[in-house]
Amino acid sequence: MVNMSDAGGPTYASLTQANPTIINGLAGVDLQTGHQAMMNHTDHTMMNMMNTVGVQGTAVQTMPTQNLATVMPAPSHQQAAPDVKPDTMGDATVSVDRNTLMAVLQFLKKNNMKRSEDLLRQEANFYESVEDSKQGIGGDAEVSSVLSAYKSEGDPAEYEDAYKGLQAFIEKSLDAYKHEVSQVLYPVFVHMYLELVFNGHEEVAKSFLQKMGNVQEHCYREDIHKLSLVTTRDHMTGYQIMDNFRSNQFTVRMSRDTYSHLKRYLTEFGGGPVPRIIHDRLYLDVYEGVPRTRTQVLATAGAQEGEAPKQVNKTKIFYGLLKEPELPNLPMEEEEGEEEGDKPKKKKPKKDALQKSKKNDPNAPPSNRIPLPELREIDYLEKAKAFRDALKRVVLSKDTLPSICFYTFLNASGNITSVDISDDSSMLAYCTSDSQVRVQSITPSKLRCMKSAEQLNDIDKDAGPVYACCFSPDRNLLLTGGEDGTIRLWSMQTWTCLVVYKGHVFAVWDVSFSPYGYYFVSGGHDRTGRLWATDHHQPLRIFAGHFSDVDVVQFHPNSNYVASGSSDRSIRLWDCQSGNCVRVLTGHKDVIDTLAFSPCGRFLASAGGDKRILVWDMSHGHLIAEMASHTSTIYTIAFSRDCNILASGGMDNCVKLWDFSRVLEDNHEDDINVSNNPDIKRCNESLLLGTFPTKNTPVLATHFTRRNVLLAAGPFEG
Repeated sequence: MVNMSDAGGPTYASLTQANPTIINGLAGVDLQTGHQAMMNHTDHTMMNMMNTVGVQGTAVQTMPTQNLATVMPAPSHQQAAPDVKPDTMGDATVSVDRNTLMAVLQFLKKNNMKRSEDLLRQEANFYESVEDSKQGIGGDAEVSSVLSAYKSEGDPAEYEDAYKGLQAFIEKSLDAYKHEVSQVLYPVFVHMYLELVFNGHEEVAKSFLQKMGNVQEHCYREDIHKLSLVTTRDHMTGYQIMDNFRSNQFTVRMSRDTYSHLKRYLTEFGGGPVPRIIHDRLYLDVYEGVPRTRTQVLATAGAQEGEAPKQVNKTKIFYGLLKEPELPNLPMEEEEGEEEGDKPKKKKPKKDALQKSKKNDPNAPPSNRIPLPELREIDYLEKAKAFRDALKRVVLSKDTLPSICFYTFLNASGNITSVDISDDSSMLAYCTSDSQVRVQSITPSKLRCMKSAEQLNDIDKDAGPVYACCFSPDRNLLLTGGEDGTIRLWSMQTWTCLVVYKGHVFAVWDVSFSPYGYYFVSGGHDRTGRLWATDHHQPLRIFAGHFSDVDVVQFHPNSNYVASGSSDRSIRLWDCQSGNCVRVLTGHKDVIDTLAFSPCGRFLASAGGDKRILVWDMSHGHLIAEMASHTSTIYTIAFSRDCNILASGGMDNCVKLWDFSRVLEDNHEDDINVSNNPDIKRCNESLLLGTFPTKNTPVLATHFTRRNVLLAAGPFEG
């Protein structure tokens, strides 16, 4: 059993192997992780504080490190939005609501503002005691809820008529305006329902939800189901989706002409709930130019907080690659000795290819922008080996598809939750829901055995699924994250747990190492991503801004940025130096399960539950391609080393190959579409090069070797 310390510093644990598992005839080491389920005790104040973060997001610096800039809260994109103006009720003398008083008094008490509390009690003639545990108002988000503008004395019957009037207006609008203005329907529907519930019209609210909920876009069905659970005023506090709706304005992008068209209708309509909700609860991001088509609108719609404002994606980013270090003359491997006479003719082009990879990239960040570990002698040797493999790499194309090697898990106990393959393609690790991490050798070299079979029987299995694993670039370390909210660092030399990193409040869904090692990033159920260093037991950055779980995280190839995908159906790019959110990408209609940067660093591919692969140009944050052919959730995507092929796999039991070189041809550096209406290449079959089905085996991992052989893995479910 793993011994874990509750001390504040790093925790060191000893660990032994368990029963070996056979994968296609290869023996491996079985690690008992020691991930344990923690007590589900929640710091509601912390959670609610995170719920109020704007779309751009905020990073918190928790552990200073050399040359990393001090992080300042990022400005919210919603600053240009009109001020919220709660309705006044009655004449100049507004009756003070008891709940409002209780909330304000509790806030003053919580922050030790005794004088202000006494003055307020005297003015309001209110002397009841305030107890946190009895009132159920536990933080800033609850105070925001009570002080929100949901209170109204309007006729509850007018809500349905007003919404139908808005629908009729949109239906009669010209096609040029219809598609953009229709994006206000969902947020208006949500806030109408919440106003009805808040003001005690439960039956009217239920009827309104049943009638109007069915006409919303399919991507909002899960949110509407959660919303249907809010049936009374008491339910409007301490509920995640409620925190999101009441604390943030829903963003709708539209052209100046569309905005004028909507404004004329609201002016003619006069009072009522629709103009008030659009003014108070929506952020209209108006741009100059022609209105977007239906295809362009739907391509970026679907996120929980609305579309990403264009202003958010204007920050300049360094998406280029760092210059490779100078290496000594590399002796060629003495392979294929019988062809020695032909070697001299090929040495010159190989040298040219090596020099080409060392040129400065004009879009690369300064080499000292973030501190990176110095290369050791073993690192130079590993890079030399990688260069030799690169010189023998097969250039892939639509006429030269990669060979595929698939690893099937036949007798793994428990459900496999994650699979990772080391960069040099020599080791494979996977974790299971019964708290195990197993490491396999996928080369003829066998792993070192550290314990005898008799000693393995003395190990007690600990509870708590392990959800993520990731090898370090030098394959000497392995990261795992699990239900207990901790991240564990394992040594692949001694098969022991070196450090336990504690910081996440809830389960950790994903972990990812930096391409240069040392740094790693994690994402979890607490809706944050966290940047760590292997020699710090506390996070260096906390990336807060998502409105739901952070399900997947991925480092940029130059290690200066981190991408995160969330259940709120948005992707964010975070600057590791400043901690700011520099890109917000919307367009997915379901949970995002996988992210992959192209080897050149300019493009990001994402996929998930909506069965689509979206490709983004990170230089401007534009969606440039959509690939749809999978029939179920996509769990993994990977770029070939030459960036010509994109591989994908998922729950539909097949591996698909896509022609990414055609996407590159349409997006040259000198011909970038920087308008408000970028062209999107929608391809169901034109980019699809091949589909390779498995036998009842979902694909959980895809990985291209340095020579462009495609490796894939998944559990047999026959």
